[in-house]
Amino acid sequence: MNTVRSVIKGVGAYLPARVITNEDIAKIVDTSDDWIAARTGIRERHIVADGELTSTMGTHAAKAALADAGLEADDIDLIVLATSTPDQTFPATAVTIQAELGINHGAAFDVQAVCSGFIFALATADNYLKGGQFKRALVIGSEAFSRILDWEDRSTCVLFGDGAAAVVVEAQKLNGAMSDRGILATCLRSDGRYRDKLYVDGGPSSTGTVGYVRMDGPEVFRHAVTKISEVIGDTLDIAGYQVSDIDWFVPHQANKRILDGAARKLGLDPSRVVITVDKHANTSAASIPLALNTACVDGRIKEGDLVLLEAMGGGFTWGALLIRW
Repeated sequence: MNTVRSVIKGVGAYLPARVITNEDIAKIVDTSDDWIAARTGIRERHIVADGELTSTMGTHAAKAALADAGLEADDIDLIVLATSTPDQTFPATAVTIQAELGINHGAAFDVQAVCSGFIFALATADNYLKGGQFKRALVIGSEAFSRILDWEDRSTCVLFGDGAAAVVVEAQKLNGAMSDRGILATCLRSDGRYRDKLYVDGGPSSTGTVGYVRMDGPEVFRHAVTKISEVIGDTLDIAGYQVSDIDWFVPHQANKRILDGAARKLGLDPSRVVITVDKHANTSAASIPLALNTACVDGRIKEGDLVLLEAMGGGFTWGALLIRW
């Protein structure tokens, strides 16, 4: 019996050229490299240049993913972009990327689940592909968070960076041993009771302004490890796997203390955790695909590996996704 699975065909990434170190931020607000690194694990982050947009970065990442997959833009019939920093209120930034790639068929739209956005976007594309509505998708995470930061608020401005990454996903009919390939299970959650713990204090219908990121750090941290661990357990149960089966854990790169705490709670070998937060900071919906790209380029993730993704973001939203590479 054939099983339709969404298989990852290629990955690609883009980071802005400008790098801001912790020492650079210490010249702006009252902080230090030691203070930031000890509490977050972050050493530096990339920041968009003037005129560089979420769509600009997303297009670069999409082209890199297509090249890695050995495909042309016309081979894609679905684009799902995860972002909280769209170019405009509307239209969706995904359609700008679609046009930049020269695609005029299929569908393109944005998904907004903040730092969980890439998990939600990939799960969305997976369902469309398995349902037979589309054949190949570009799933992109692209964020220009530096544009919504209050650079006088040291509790948030030290945490975030900009960047984009993408994956090409293809619907394939698999059978026998090969049916255990591609996206095996997804689990998505949200709870709006916590929306005031991590949010932006602006919006078209509330203030008519863009606003800035505001966060209750201790509360976010308190909920993160528990919610992440629970959704990972649910995802593994759906697919019939255990933590010991995981080859690589690619979490949202928010804070190294959260990553370490989740790994300990799950009993995961720290050497199996892909960490890029030191170089990228928190790039929201772009963080997981950026980490995926890093681990693929350096040879850690190989065909046949069991890869677990997870994230938690404002809302709260959280989720996990299991892939046989």
